[in-house]
Amino acid sequence: MPLKIAGIDLINPLIVASGFLGLSQSIFNRLHKLGAGVIVSKSISLLPREGYINPTIIPINGNSYINAVGLANPGLECFSKEISQNDVPLIVSIVGSKPEEFPEIVNKLKNLNILGFELNLSCPHVEKMGMEIGDDPKAVYDIVKSIKNNSSKPLFVKVEIGNTDIIYELKKNIEIPIIGCGGILSYKDVVEYMMAGASAVQIGTVLGFEGLNSFNKILRGLNKYLESKNYSDVSELTGTAQRY
Repeated sequence: MPLKIAGIDLINPLIVASGFLGLSQSIFNRLHKLGAGVIVSKSISLLPREGYINPTIIPINGNSYINAVGLANPGLECFSKEISQNDVPLIVSIVGSKPEEFPEIVNKLKNLNILGFELNLSCPHVEKMGMEIGDDPKAVYDIVKSIKNNSSKPLFVKVEIGNTDIIYELKKNIEIPIIGCGGILSYKDVVEYMMAGASAVQIGTVLGFEGLNSFNKILRGLNKYLESKNYSDVSELTGTAQRY
């Protein structure tokens, strides 16, 4: 079920969310082989970050997690070497605390074989990063501008909204592609997000609870749903709830 988003060709609408299995080239290769349409790396900062002391992730009720990892990552230099031979569909999540950090990050990565960038404005628990910057429209504008001035690759901005009602409202008011993320555990959740207006979805929690075979399970269910509704293209689902 191929589709295109922001000029990027995807083999299917399932994207591995940042933060899940996202630092090793070997796991990127495995995720792609198992059915991921695209993989988003863990958020990469200019310098290495240790993050918080474990435990940093706690499962809740068998279908969700509470986490406070603290944006732990090996930093730009180490990660750029890790993906220097990448040949799978990869988007690099990037994070920083001020606009001037982003050109250096982007310029180091843009000539590698990656599809684009995801700007992390959703992390709620690190001072002067993530959501704290996302709440400042001027800072967001400056960071997005600094990234786009240094790279022509697609940029996806990840913000903390996380439900289909808000995606529905966004789709009514903006013309750019929307990627849904949060609580997607089955093909029915994929259908709901896409009908509300998402062009694709990110999954993460389901991989932790149900394993890496979740890709095949969700895609089989989605294929059956499309056939039952006589859709020839998965993109036909996007925004169908807007018609009623």
